[in-house]
Amino acid sequence: MSELKHIGKSLRRKDGPDKVTGRAVYSEDVKLPGTLTGRILRSPHPHARIARIDSSRALALEGVKAVITVDDTKGIKHGFVETPRYPADQEVLARDKVVHVGEEVAAVAAVDAITAQQALRLIDVVYEPLPAVFDPYEAMQPDAPEIHPSHPKVKETEPYANIGGKTETGWGDVEKGFAESDYVREDRFESHLRTHGYLEPHVTLAHWESDKLNVWTSSMGPFVKRAKLAKVLDLPYAAVRIHKAYVGGTFGGKIDLYSHEYCAARLSMITGRPVRIVASREEIFSAYRHGQPLIVEVKTGVKKDGEILAQQLRVINNAGAYRGSGVVVVFLAWGFTMAPYRVPNLKYEGYSVYTNYAVRAPQRGHGCPQVRFAIESQLDIIAEELRLDPVAIRLRNAREPWEELPNRDNTHNGALIDCIKIAAEKSDLLKKYGRDRRAPSANGTIRRGIGIGISSYMGGTLIYPNGSGVIVKMNDDGSATVLTGALDIGQGSETVIAQIVAEELGLGMDDIRIISSDTDTTPQDIGAWISGMTYVTGNAARQAASNAREKLLQVAAEIIGVPIDDLAVEDKVIFNRCDPERRLTYREIIAASVATRRGDTVIGEGFWRTMRDEPFHPSLATTKGRWTENYAFSAQVAEVAVDIETGEAKLVKALTVHDCGFPINPGLVKGQIDGQVSMALGHAFMEELITKNGYTLNTSWLDYRMPTIHDMAASEDADVITEEYCVGKSYRTKEVGEGLVSGILAATANAIYDATGVRLYSTPFSPERIVQGLKQLERRKQRLCA
Repeated sequence: MSELKHIGKSLRRKDGPDKVTGRAVYSEDVKLPGTLTGRILRSPHPHARIARIDSSRALALEGVKAVITVDDTKGIKHGFVETPRYPADQEVLARDKVVHVGEEVAAVAAVDAITAQQALRLIDVVYEPLPAVFDPYEAMQPDAPEIHPSHPKVKETEPYANIGGKTETGWGDVEKGFAESDYVREDRFESHLRTHGYLEPHVTLAHWESDKLNVWTSSMGPFVKRAKLAKVLDLPYAAVRIHKAYVGGTFGGKIDLYSHEYCAARLSMITGRPVRIVASREEIFSAYRHGQPLIVEVKTGVKKDGEILAQQLRVINNAGAYRGSGVVVVFLAWGFTMAPYRVPNLKYEGYSVYTNYAVRAPQRGHGCPQVRFAIESQLDIIAEELRLDPVAIRLRNAREPWEELPNRDNTHNGALIDCIKIAAEKSDLLKKYGRDRRAPSANGTIRRGIGIGISSYMGGTLIYPNGSGVIVKMNDDGSATVLTGALDIGQGSETVIAQIVAEELGLGMDDIRIISSDTDTTPQDIGAWISGMTYVTGNAARQAASNAREKLLQVAAEIIGVPIDDLAVEDKVIFNRCDPERRLTYREIIAASVATRRGDTVIGEGFWRTMRDEPFHPSLATTKGRWTENYAFSAQVAEVAVDIETGEAKLVKALTVHDCGFPINPGLVKGQIDGQVSMALGHAFMEELITKNGYTLNTSWLDYRMPTIHDMAASEDADVITEEYCVGKSYRTKEVGEGLVSGILAATANAIYDATGVRLYSTPFSPERIVQGLKQLERRKQRLCA
């Protein structure tokens, strides 16, 4: 790594100057003449039949240019998942009935926002309210109000209602494992509803012009948006162009197709004018997609030394009113269960349940924080019952390097064991653990505690578009232009790609210009999700740059008259290692290539796909098939302070020890870690979307508590380097953008227990829950003394 000039260095972000000077162009900043304002009419009911829609009065209003309902669509459905087992299940506007508050019923385009808002009030919709259901257990009952029929495969064998999908898998003999265990424990953990908290609202500008739909939209992947938008509009892909626009935060909440994107496009096609729709914050809180609250029922059997012999999980997902990513999160919950610890006998069931809430979407970690909170909390309980320390029981079960997992994946150079050991040592965990419970009086009402949690996360998997292409075009002056479909949503993709290309070609960072995320001018890309950008797009960029480098070397070898192996590359110059004076600049080589190779201007191409030899993604229903070839592992330690009088708890210090392969840009990695620690802090203590009967009660930032700079914890980290980067060779780096939001949540729960003796089974870790737990402890103590 020491010979590398760009890789492994905390170089300045490519997008930094644009963002800090205000030059960055977001979708809201794109101005087109004659743009109309679009607005959405939404359902006021959680569940109701639509008896009639009359939009004639709205259409007659002066300034209104178009009104659409479901009758103006082609009835083509879309979904987060679209497979033979799970076909698309949602129309872009409600047909016949609405199934959640805020569901899109109609849309208008008008000359200004006031006229558009007036038009919405003139659309006459007659609803016939239907019984609604919001609790997933109640929704599963056979006599529950039917939102959608249960999936036919589930309906064949189980009586449950409203099941959108199920994941069922396992291995070994779980009953035999429990029978052979010295200690068996069952617990139930529940996580709550949170939203993504992106600061930039959903914005879409669409312009239909000359049989071409041009779109600027806040998203996580332009190629996914193009595919879904073209489908519901029944247009060829080539007729839809998603333009680059900077994105002000996503965290999983902007990958799916949203109805406002369709409506802006369709209204533009009808009016022939640009149409912009901006979602208000109230709309986002009350009608848009949020995270996935999970209920995790976990039963674990262990030997006296803490070795896990069997584990059984039943995961219930409150998916909202359409399938959304519900069937994915119950699949992923299995993966987040099986990756970190060796479990010889496992039985897993995950149900995605329809309820009359808004549809749910991925949220950073996509189920991992919820699952690890459950398993890591229970593991601490078991350790205490067996008089083991929390480090020993984790080391007993942690997966080792080069273990083959039950699905044929491999941990490769996974360093979970090293992560746990280093985290324990750096935090002095065992010395601090239990200290305040043993001697609480010295700290007044403040108790301090420490806890550990671990997690594993995948880096890239086979979900469309699961590959990336990159083109490196050498310019006449020796600089390079990189064409990539990668979208920089703040994670620093353009910086990382530039570092890789610079390293491969011996260029400076300022020699590289990135053209990105435009579906007409850049190659297809995986998008900024499923944590695959640095591995998949990065390897494509490396390969493209390497391809250009090979072409430069071939031309130079012919001119200098030596084998390629005798040449070296540095600072846009290729020279003979044995005679450095014999050298050619890139400018000279490119000119020679054009002159002698029929105009070849030196263009490099690169393509990459995770698990390149695996034709299909794993089954969401059975988990059969490979999931990923890159597992990142981490151990995180939380130190908390809890006021036992008020129940107020605070994350004081977080330590993250992680195996991300190697950091291409340590500064960006550090940013990802700190961001996830702060997000976990919000998950643990502050953020909660409060709902009642399908209605969101806190619909503004004033009512939805997000962490601010005043709430941040001290965040320290340590890398465990398990891979390396070599110029000209593919590399295996691991994800760092999602998994680290998980272990720290579990560690915080364990630290609160360590501080107070209160075991929390639900998030958030509110003062009320902690005070209630303290009171229960006191009552139990009094009973024992009586």
